[in-house]
Amino acid sequence: MESTVTSTSAHSEGPGSDPTRRTEQRPGYGQLLRTRGAWTFLLPGFAARQPFAMLIISIVLLVQHTTGSYGAAGAVSAVTGVSMALCAPLGGKLADRYGQRAVLVPGVLLHSAAALTLTVLALSGAPLWALFVAAVPTGASVPQIGPMVRARWSVVLRDSPLMTTAAAFESVTDELAFVFGPLIATALCTGIAPQAGLLTEAGLTLFGGLLFAAQKATQPRPSRDGRGGSGTEHPSALRVPGVRVLAVTFFGIGTVFGGMQVSLAAFTESLGEPGLTGVLYGVFATGNMLSGLAYGAIAWKSAPQHRLLASYVALAVTASGLWAAQSTLVLAGLGLLVGMCVAPTLVTGYTLVEHLVAATSRTEAFTLLTGAVALGQAVAVTAAGQVEDHFRTGTGFLVPLAGTTLALLTLVALRSRLVPPARERAVARGVGHRQSVAVD
Repeated sequence: MESTVTSTSAHSEGPGSDPTRRTEQRPGYGQLLRTRGAWTFLLPGFAARQPFAMLIISIVLLVQHTTGSYGAAGAVSAVTGVSMALCAPLGGKLADRYGQRAVLVPGVLLHSAAALTLTVLALSGAPLWALFVAAVPTGASVPQIGPMVRARWSVVLRDSPLMTTAAAFESVTDELAFVFGPLIATALCTGIAPQAGLLTEAGLTLFGGLLFAAQKATQPRPSRDGRGGSGTEHPSALRVPGVRVLAVTFFGIGTVFGGMQVSLAAFTESLGEPGLTGVLYGVFATGNMLSGLAYGAIAWKSAPQHRLLASYVALAVTASGLWAAQSTLVLAGLGLLVGMCVAPTLVTGYTLVEHLVAATSRTEAFTLLTGAVALGQAVAVTAAGQVEDHFRTGTGFLVPLAGTTLALLTLVALRSRLVPPARERAVARGVGHRQSVAVD
């Protein structure tokens, strides 16, 4: 993937355009964070998205403790993930239509109550079917803070060249949450009580979600009737072929997250060091975060769909070695490499949404991709849990290998659907002058 740390200036080739006019330079993270109004939603957004990284691992550790089975733990967390995947796009669509606040406030209240109910049932030795019932509203009501923050960037930046940098920054923020989330959840569950992780997740969701919802100035304007400012009705994001391809791609990434969470927990337990689960997963997330930072600081020359394919090949190759790791050090090194391949894929996928989907449907599109990750995670924790229960420790790592391979084959076969519409390509052909800039 050819790249350069430069600034791109473009001009439109359309009639009446000024060929000497240059758009704003593409700066680094420093100017992005100086965007007016950004911090009003970034800080509460970070607090509100932290629980998302704690939820699945907290459920796995709680249910495994109360039932003694990774298969049962994986099944309950899978129900949670499937419910989240199915309901996230609906939540995004409702947020586009009625506003984020209208969706968030009842959502965080329901989620906190459902997570508390699941905790009580697990500790009381309730049958597995009862845990499944409680897991449904727990997953369905997970607030989709990440997609909502991305939609707010679209409002404050208004198609600025900084949008790619913002997409990278959001990926880094997500991974920062995934560095601390599993560490916090594991420390709480193993050091205090098995239920401490899920209870903390519910409390943070309530506090952070309500605080984020209170920031009205930066939320996207509700469409109400599903129409844009021009009065033209925009179709559902799911009807865009490229979004469906991206959903399959993100599903494969979800299998990496879910498969690694369960398999790392089983691996560290076999060593008698369950507290290492959060550390190893933190190494994986750190690789993701660092590569995301580097990726966002580069002005890429190649088309985003080409970068997506290249990064996904690297992800599938590195994930293939996880199952063969026999030591903590080797597993940590491989996890770091896998994490470094995830961020470029996520950033590029979210960047493509900006070109493929109308502004009035972007929250829905972002939540579709987030839901695809959750669905992949749900399938992976179930499959990895069953494999870890019936075969040798570490075979659960075959799940990320299978998931990324299948998604890669789909991406290769349908990559033409990721090409932006003709209007976007016309603008791209007008790209000309490049000027070096300092990266903050």
